[in-house]
Amino acid sequence: MVNVTIDGRTVSVPEHTSILDAAARANIKIPTLCYLKDLNEIGACRACVVEIEGIDQLVAACNNSVLDGMVVRTNSPKVRLARKINVELLLSRHDSECTSCVRSGNCSLQTIANDLGISTLPYEKHLPHQSWNQNYPLIRNNDKCINCLRCIQVCEKVQATGVWDLTNRSSHTCVGVKGGIPIDESGCALCGQCITHCPTGALRERDDTERVFDALADPDKIVVVQVAPAVRAAWGEPFGLSREKATVNRLVAALRVLGFDYIFDTDFSADLTIMEEGSELLARLKNPEGKKFPMFTSCCPGWVRYCKSHHAGFVDQLSTSKSPGQMFGAIAKSYYAELLGVDPHRIYCVEIMPCLAKKSEVAIPAMNDACGDPDVDVALTTREVDRMIRAAHVDVVSLDEEAFDAPLGTATGAGVIFGATGGVMEAALRSAYFLATGTNCDADAFKAVRGLDGWKEATFDLAGTPLRVAVASGLANANRLLTALENGEVEYDFVEVMACPGGCSGGGGQPIHDGQDFAAQRGQQLYQLDAESPIRFSHENPSIQVLYNEFLGEPLSELSHHLLHTDQKTWTL
Repeated sequence: MVNVTIDGRTVSVPEHTSILDAAARANIKIPTLCYLKDLNEIGACRACVVEIEGIDQLVAACNNSVLDGMVVRTNSPKVRLARKINVELLLSRHDSECTSCVRSGNCSLQTIANDLGISTLPYEKHLPHQSWNQNYPLIRNNDKCINCLRCIQVCEKVQATGVWDLTNRSSHTCVGVKGGIPIDESGCALCGQCITHCPTGALRERDDTERVFDALADPDKIVVVQVAPAVRAAWGEPFGLSREKATVNRLVAALRVLGFDYIFDTDFSADLTIMEEGSELLARLKNPEGKKFPMFTSCCPGWVRYCKSHHAGFVDQLSTSKSPGQMFGAIAKSYYAELLGVDPHRIYCVEIMPCLAKKSEVAIPAMNDACGDPDVDVALTTREVDRMIRAAHVDVVSLDEEAFDAPLGTATGAGVIFGATGGVMEAALRSAYFLATGTNCDADAFKAVRGLDGWKEATFDLAGTPLRVAVASGLANANRLLTALENGEVEYDFVEVMACPGGCSGGGGQPIHDGQDFAAQRGQQLYQLDAESPIRFSHENPSIQVLYNEFLGEPLSELSHHLLHTDQKTWTL
């Protein structure tokens, strides 16, 4: 332990502790922009500079360690002046039109500039004005980039995708697609982690909210919306709602105010996915001849994109089951259209997802099995639906809770946990056990796959057959697992992969809290909802049972294959 004095407060910390962390121990906040603990500690932005007694040069607090007896000043006149100049220089290369920025009010650069009292910009503006494909689901605006390099580090170290890199030289240096190729040729998984880790508005999702507002205003359209499991654990955060107040039924009430005709729960089609994917797994296990193992889940489009671009040899082992969102769209424009007695072409299907890759998935030409139109018309992120609620001036605090519409709003606890890493695996095994034995297991029998470890594995007894399973979240962990499979180091029967660390709870379309990760809290909320659910097995969902009895026949039937499954080789990136 070493003793250090920071702004007059003495604190004892372990040797090699950074000045930034030592200050935090003393409840002293030092502003940062580029810093991400254990990921990006390069001291590039110089917003965290501090003064050390006996040293003339200011130093970055994020990547310099304390020494015993060190005296640090974090807010001296010298520090404030240097910090202000550094931020003003950053602003000279930043588009400061905050009123039209998607991150206004939630931007670290804006916050620090305001805290420093910067009201005029003394330096001439120099913006790169680089072009970008505005139709791509991921939008980069380098006029707002401050070269903090967070996106490069996250994409390389956490997601093993390596999309971003520094381009050009000297004063023209900026972040762009590695190799200078177009983004749509880069193998980007569209996980969106670069967006949630960006401190400014340099990265964002393509905004599709106006398309939905236009559909809501069209009297010829029947607009249905589905809410993904992980959205219920995050949508209320930007409104300052507690997790107890921000229930999914209060979100239903807000969506009804916006004008949606029917509001459903993607948990319903998560249960449907379990019936199809669980049956697919059992069919493989019963007839393994000619089959490659493991079978991989296919409900995460970011993972599917990554598999195709980085480990294409495993594409044949992806489940043919569509994602829950796409299954819902197919059922909405077939079965539900019949129930309503309407032309399925009138149904306009919107999905609210914690995900960026969904915007690409809904546009896949092969995802049009119900009536020839896209099964899902528009995918909105959690952030986008929150912006729609604000745009419509909906006071979410005053809303009473409202229930989902029936029958596509009926769901189980198994469907809810799809939003947490390991949840798809656990839900699938619950129903696979029933399909194999005819009896239910304990609902928590497979909880060994829970938790935030990036690569988890377990072996379960499935009707006398040992079933080797693994769960990975975050694409760097998926890359390690796939590489181990390729090298023959491990063997599994069933593997769940989620592109985002923590699963959909930590998805790239979720609300942004700079420097904070809420995947664990959101995931825990989903498991709590599962524990409180009166039905915890997908096969016990009464609406799913009616759907099979009256329409689909049985899992893996000819109609089920047509509507709910896809050939993973019919499309490429």
